[in-house]
Amino acid sequence: MPELPEVETVRRGLADHVERRIITSVDVLHPRSARRHVGGGADLVGRLTGTRVAGVHRRGKYLWLDMADSADSFPLVVHLGMSGQMLISPAGAEDHIHLRIRATLDDGNELRFVDQRTFGGWHVDEYVDTPDELGRRLPESIAHIAPDPFDPTFDAARVTAVIRSRHTEIKRALLDQTVISGVGNIYADEALWRSRVHGTRLTDGLSRAKVIDLLASVSDVMGDALVVGGTSFDSLYVNVNGESGYFSRELHSYGREGLPCHRCGTPIRREAFMNRSSFYCPRCQRSPRR
Repeated sequence: MPELPEVETVRRGLADHVERRIITSVDVLHPRSARRHVGGGADLVGRLTGTRVAGVHRRGKYLWLDMADSADSFPLVVHLGMSGQMLISPAGAEDHIHLRIRATLDDGNELRFVDQRTFGGWHVDEYVDTPDELGRRLPESIAHIAPDPFDPTFDAARVTAVIRSRHTEIKRALLDQTVISGVGNIYADEALWRSRVHGTRLTDGLSRAKVIDLLASVSDVMGDALVVGGTSFDSLYVNVNGESGYFSRELHSYGREGLPCHRCGTPIRREAFMNRSSFYCPRCQRSPRR
């Protein structure tokens, strides 16, 4: 699943192209892309046709559009999954082989959802009754997600306390979207490298200062990635114009097994982690003694 920098890149592109636009028609071309929507594809078409995109929002890795009609407003939640893409194309352009949903806009463009693996999709949700600290409404399916480091309500001191109160590996804590959202495998490894922390260090054994430093590294690495459009290793992640991000050129640990550490020259190692991989420098990030 794309992480915060990739989803924020998509959000910004969508805001530029679809905010204030009216959806004139919708085609659901694959039923799996509407499986999360109560009522299925036909009902999704009916709910969205004739509505206006009032805003495009994100929390962590999760994206939604604020849709407005004559009676009310509601969120359209977009799950990008492993391969979902939100693309802007002129009406009549050749269809992508993995095009799943097409929404025609009133300016002659189309918002297209392309998803090779069909793990993602769209669904109309409802807003929770209680807004957040800034008065913002969140979709029900996203309300349990914690603020991310770029959210105005993010409280580093509170997150530090939550992390240190647990007895788990620090990388697992960073990936827990109910503690801090937006962080995935790539940026967790990069932040841990920057802070010289091994991902299996136990959270209740880390000092408050070290956790604060690590959270700062999380913010810094995702901020750096956002500047260059996120990280693309293949064609599955692109922005709304179909362009790749370039942060893969700036990675220090992730995906660099056997290559020299940019800080000390020691070969980067890879370990299995939660059906994925962790990459780290064995000299800069010492494994904890058990």
